[in-house]
Amino acid sequence: MSLIEVHDLTKRYGGVTAVDSLSFRLAPGRVTGFLGANGAGKSTTIRMLLGLTSPTAGTATIDGRPYAQLPDPLRSVGALVDPAAFHPGRTGRDALRVIARPGRIPDRRVDEVLELVDLSADGRRRVTGYSLGMRQRLALAASLLGDPGTLILDEPANGLDPLGVHWLRSLLRSLAAEGRTVLVSSHLLAELAQTVDDVVIIDRGRLVRHSPMDELLASSPNRSLEDAFLDLTTQEPK
Repeated sequence: MSLIEVHDLTKRYGGVTAVDSLSFRLAPGRVTGFLGANGAGKSTTIRMLLGLTSPTAGTATIDGRPYAQLPDPLRSVGALVDPAAFHPGRTGRDALRVIARPGRIPDRRVDEVLELVDLSADGRRRVTGYSLGMRQRLALAASLLGDPGTLILDEPANGLDPLGVHWLRSLLRSLAAEGRTVLVSSHLLAELAQTVDDVVIIDRGRLVRHSPMDELLASSPNRSLEDAFLDLTTQEPK
């Protein structure tokens, strides 16, 4: 099963340091919440993990390799980054078939993931007619096409109604139970508290906490994940 490792990862844009010597290691079989305020460096870290941005220093690897060196990336890593990336004129099914083709993934798998995300009845509708929540489900289906051992999901609950959020929680837990490594970035802290096993919290591009969720909350029994997050990320820089 897959292992995500980030070691001394740094990204600078001119004089701005977006990610600053970040290190963490995520084991299979667990859901990890990746938390930080807007501009904390979450999206930049995810982009470096997925080979979309080159690090200034350090490494970001999956199974010991950078994303670009994975022999079959679609079957190794599933990513949800931008649900608006689908061509609006294609049907949902055809949009997934386009993604599946380079990985030699058969049409039957396309139908399987559409059923998994409850879009079987809408697979032949054009994406332009999809709601935000439906596009989010379609993006999640795309991330699952290769049956990957690693899932990296950026705001997967965005646009989902309460029933959809509950469904997503169950799906993520079941995927981790199969031995996959699941990394989820989200601002929905109350929902994450019910979903994840571990948390990685960053502030101004630096790691401020990496621990099991129950250990984080046990340090102050009457506090929520939101309370702990605010305590760790609202201090003035020294």
